[in-house]
Amino acid sequence: MPATRLPYDPHGVVGHVEGASDCEQICLSNCSCTAYSFGTTGGCSVWHGGLLNVKQQQIADGSSGSSEILHIRLAAKEFHAGKNNIPVILGAIGASIMSLGVLVLILVICRTRRNRRYSHTLDNIHGGSGLVSFRYSELRRATRNFSEKIGAGGFGSVFKGSLNESTTIAVKRLYGCYQQEKQFRAEVSSIGILQHTNLVKMIGFCCEGDKRMLVYQHMPNISLDVHLFRSSSETLNWRTRYQIALGVARGLAYLHESCLDHIIHCDIKPQNILLDALFVPKIADFGMAKLLTRDFSRVITTTRGTIGYLAPEWISGVAITPKVDVYGYGMVLLEIISGRMNAHESCSSDGDTIVYFPIQVARKLLEGDFMSFVDERLNGDVVIEEVERACKVACWCIQDREFERPTMGKVVQILEGLVEIDTPPMPRLLEAIAGRSHSACT
Repeated sequence: MPATRLPYDPHGVVGHVEGASDCEQICLSNCSCTAYSFGTTGGCSVWHGGLLNVKQQQIADGSSGSSEILHIRLAAKEFHAGKNNIPVILGAIGASIMSLGVLVLILVICRTRRNRRYSHTLDNIHGGSGLVSFRYSELRRATRNFSEKIGAGGFGSVFKGSLNESTTIAVKRLYGCYQQEKQFRAEVSSIGILQHTNLVKMIGFCCEGDKRMLVYQHMPNISLDVHLFRSSSETLNWRTRYQIALGVARGLAYLHESCLDHIIHCDIKPQNILLDALFVPKIADFGMAKLLTRDFSRVITTTRGTIGYLAPEWISGVAITPKVDVYGYGMVLLEIISGRMNAHESCSSDGDTIVYFPIQVARKLLEGDFMSFVDERLNGDVVIEEVERACKVACWCIQDREFERPTMGKVVQILEGLVEIDTPPMPRLLEAIAGRSHSACT
């Protein structure tokens, strides 16, 4: 990879290294080495394990500036896959003709192709590259005729399926997708190349007749809203909640700032934040606007109009920016802190409370009483500095004017404790809405 910003935690090679070939051999001789870089000034550097914060930089005026060339170690099968299959196939054909005839030969070939497709699919699930083009019959069989529905929304319904006993998938049947096959495949490919720890991994798709489906990794701990709002679910501790908030912020920062085509999610809410076996958050439904109509006025009336997460400027009809996601993230962050749904509540018996929860938070924060709206189920077992930091971030994110909201990259830095943040002002538009609701109650 030329013109890259090198990853974190390099290991310098001690001793005399004459050139890049010697550096390459040093990496190849160590099973845990994943990459190396050789520079005339920095010498030989190698990396073990994960490669963190690698970024390909723009080359201006034919010069890469301070960027380096990163050599990444790949498995041999990624270069020579398929070469050893020819003797096996020829042997199978010969044996079939000699022993069992044409019928057995057809069965062997069908089974081999099916196993190869599943093997390729498993490679993608466990870190491979590329998208699998599924047939409709394969997904119908994998989902047992779409019998186990695990989710639904404006984009479509999601069904649980299995490719084998150990590999579980989630199949989304899209609604309102009328693109031609060529365009659909192109848009899916542009979404499928997005790879980040905090994005749900797309495994493949189906484009057969008028059927349009997407196949994803299945998340065993389902969506965030279930753990926050259902009393039957186990309460998430503060450490897990804070890591979820930070992970979602990192995923959005990647979509907004690191993709070649910057992507606005447009529908950030707990239902679209999935959790894996270790409760690592994965943002779902990113890039859906590329697969559906560009008529955002239609989309607003469906999932894009989720009450409580829609930024004021979008309602007014102006062109949207990534700051609409920042607004939605702020509302989700309030829910993570409090365990309460971002929605209007009924008036109290004496009519003396403001009904809109975010305004309660903003006012308490200005008074310095931010601990009063932390989820009671946590029993005060929180890190106070993190609670205060998260509350301030949330209130900055839901400011009326988009230019007052931070970028998601800035949010990540604040939550990581790298940047200090001031107490935010009261969101006046939300306060006005809350006031009207209070008047209606009294």
